[in-house]
Amino acid sequence: MMNAKHDSDNAEQDDGASGEGADSERKRITISLLGAQLNPELQEADLIHRLGSIRYRDAYYLKYHDSDVWLFEYGVLVGWNQSEDDRQQLIFELQPLIDDPIVRPPIEQYTYLVSPDGTSGIRDDLLILPEVDTLTTLAFSHAFAQSAKLSFFEDKAGVVIQKNAYISKQLAATGKVPLSRRQLAKLRGVLFDTSSDITLHFNLLDTPEFFWDYPELEATYQKLAKYLDLTPRIDILNRKLETIQGLLGMLAAEQYHKHSAFLEWVIIVLIALEIVIYFL
Repeated sequence: MMNAKHDSDNAEQDDGASGEGADSERKRITISLLGAQLNPELQEADLIHRLGSIRYRDAYYLKYHDSDVWLFEYGVLVGWNQSEDDRQQLIFELQPLIDDPIVRPPIEQYTYLVSPDGTSGIRDDLLILPEVDTLTTLAFSHAFAQSAKLSFFEDKAGVVIQKNAYISKQLAATGKVPLSRRQLAKLRGVLFDTSSDITLHFNLLDTPEFFWDYPELEATYQKLAKYLDLTPRIDILNRKLETIQGLLGMLAAEQYHKHSAFLEWVIIVLIALEIVIYFL
């Protein structure tokens, strides 16, 4: 997972926004990737009927003890002013609802405070807000959740590319891929699975449909999305996907070549046998 940013050069801050003298009022925001997604067959019954959550399209709002919590269908939990004990307990309660749960969910942390003079801004992982209400926290939470999911995709694509970088180097050096036909087929399956998993969920990184209903909050979301570099990171992820697709194409060509070579040898052997039998 990508850690919270600490580059003030990329931070945005409105005129007059300041956190000086307000450290004691700072509260934390925690973002946790719990797994692949919520189980569609269980989420409604458990979240709404058992935990009393309220649904806003792909997000569920929970009032958990004294904290405000947002749970997204794609497996990300965002807690506002939530203690660590409460976070751990809620994750434990939610685990049966998560497909492919992560045993130890990674956590990102930011802080926020309410500005006494009504100003707002973002700097050094601190959100300065004129007020805190349910829909405003959801607007910010969408950006935080997308960033967490994007980090997962970035890591997944990066690991696959790094793990298989030796193939293109071997091909360049020797003209051959040092894998059997079976190994090639298995590797193509792994690459295709990675590529398709990211591609199928890529729409999660679009502007959320929530803002169709609340367009006045989209600027709030976009400000944090810019701070988190969502757009350039998505562009980089696209290039990683293109690299994986290139590897797939290269392996497909190599597998076809090996299969053709195998068939050629079979034909040669059959012809040789036929000649031997002819002269017997």
